[in-house]
Formats: sequence, C-alpha cells, structure tokens
Amino acid sequence: MNRWALAGVAVVTLALPPLLPERHLATFVLLLLAATVTVGVSLLMGYAGQVSLGQASFYAIGAYAAALPAVHGVPSLLGLVLAPVAAAVAAVLLGAPLLRLRGHHLAFATLAVQLILLSLLAQADWAGGAIGLQGIPRLTILGFELRDLGYAYAAWSVLAIALLIARNVVDSRPGRALRAAATSETAAAASGVAVGRHRLAVFTLSAALAGLAGGVYAFYLGYLSPGSFPVLLSIEFVVMAVVGGLGTLAGPVVGATVIILLVQLLNTLGTQPGMPDYAPSVLSYAVYALLLITCVLYLPKGLVPALRHPRKAGITR
Repeated sequence: MNRWALAGVAVVTLALPPLLPERHLATFVLLLLAATVTVGVSLLMGYAGQVSLGQASFYAIGAYAAALPAVHGVPSLLGLVLAPVAAAVAAVLLGAPLLRLRGHHLAFATLAVQLILLSLLAQADWAGGAIGLQGIPRLTILGFELRDLGYAYAAWSVLAIALLIARNVVDSRPGRALRAAATSETAAAASGVAVGRHRLAVFTLSAALAGLAGGVYAFYLGYLSPGSFPVLLSIEFVVMAVVGGLGTLAGPVVGATVIILLVQLLNTLGTQPGMPDYAPSVLSYAVYALLLITCVLYLPKGLVPALRHPRKAGITR
C-alpha cells in the first residue's frame, strides 16, 4: 500500500467513530483490538514460521495485568503500561522451553498454556475467580476519563503502534533473518542466524502486542472473567491472520475486518425471532470453518496477496 492510500485509510478510520451509532462503535473498538492481536499472530506465523493457538492467553494476561492494579487504586494509565510488559515477561518465560517444539507440537503446547491459564484464573480469588473481576475503572489519560469515543481512538492508536512496530521489524535485519529461518532453519543457522533468539524475540513481541490490546480491552469493558478469553478466541485470531494474508502488514487488518463484520452479521441473523438459542455460536463456528477452508483451497496466501497479484492467485485469467 502506497503512502497516499495509507493516509487515506487513516483519515477515513479517524473520521468514522463520531459517525457510528453506539453499538457499531463497540464493534469498531473490538475490531481494532482484534486486528492489533492479529498483527502479532501474523508476525509469528508469517515471518517466523511458528503457529500459536494460545495467543488469547497473552491477551488475557495483558487485560488482567492492567485491571488488577487499577481496581486497587493504581492509576489506570500505569496499568495500561504494565499490560504489554506482563505479557512480554510471560512470553519470555514460556517461550524459552516451548519454542524448542516445532509445527503442531508447538501449536498444541500454546493451546495447553491457554487452557491452564483459564483454569488458574477461574480458581484465583484475587483475580475474581470464575465470577470475574468487576469494578474496573475507566482509562484516564492526563486527567481525562475516556468514554466510548475515546476508546475508539485509543484502540486506533494501539493498532497504529502495532503496525509501525511490525513494519520496522519486517524491514530490519532481524526481520530478514526471521524470514530466512522460516524458509529453512538449517540454512539460516548455517548462515549465522541465531534462530532460537530471533524466534523468542518475535514470540515476545507478538505477546506484548496482544497484552497492550488486552489492557485497552479491560478498561473498555470494565469487567473481566476467564470466559472473556475462550480458546475459540485464539482460533479466531489465527483465522483472521490466514484469511487476510500471512506475512503482510495489511493482512491482519483486512482479515480482522472481514471476520468481525461477518460474525456480527451472522449474530444479527442468529438472534432473529424463531432462531434457536445456539444459532449465533453455530453460525460463528461455521463462518470460521468455511473461510479457513476456502482460503486454504483457493487463496492459500490470503486476501491481500490475492488482491495485489490476482493473476498469480487465479482470480483473473
């Protein structure tokens, strides 16, 4: 995307929040936060060749790290700063042993991490237990308490920071080393690339981005529970990254937009009179499965690469 197109997208998305009704503004905020987490997933999967099915665990760690100090009187802005730090520290501690695994072994290990975390949170009375953590104050910046519109711009800023960091990482020497390691670990190691160190670094960075988004999420909703971070959420982040296009900067944003809007549409359809109670969840599972299968079969590199190079993707003859 050239600079003028990028500036146009930025202007449109900045002008959009005041025009949205309240329920659509909530969708806008959650979409931007999901896109922020997906930027990290795309870095991890697209550039480091590692699959994580537990990214929502770092989203949860960031959310609780921001909310817990705030409910005990610590300034909420300091809690927001702690969110990515806590997620990054957790990623370093977990990533050192986990990243020795490869492929589906790593994917299942990260999934297990999330299941263990959710179980621990449900038993932790200091974190609200299964009932959840209530009374989380709103985010206050320079004396101004954010309202719904303020959270839209906070989420926009968080996504912009994530994209800026990702772009600098991709264009840097470590970014090139990561791409080399994802293509051939043996060849990269033979060329002097510290494969393990680079993978741990990008694993930590992706966790920090998820943690930062989690911090905003905690203050926006004002309530957290283990049920706020189901395993399906991690699957959702992976589907967003794959649908949008792994290894691209625009892919996570496009993927998150497509998935969130489709799920919202199906939720509206599933809550129509006469539909069974389980219709919204069943329709959500269905859209994840159909989009993932369609992309793998017909657009293996995702929407963004296919739109950039339609002939290679077989869209045009």
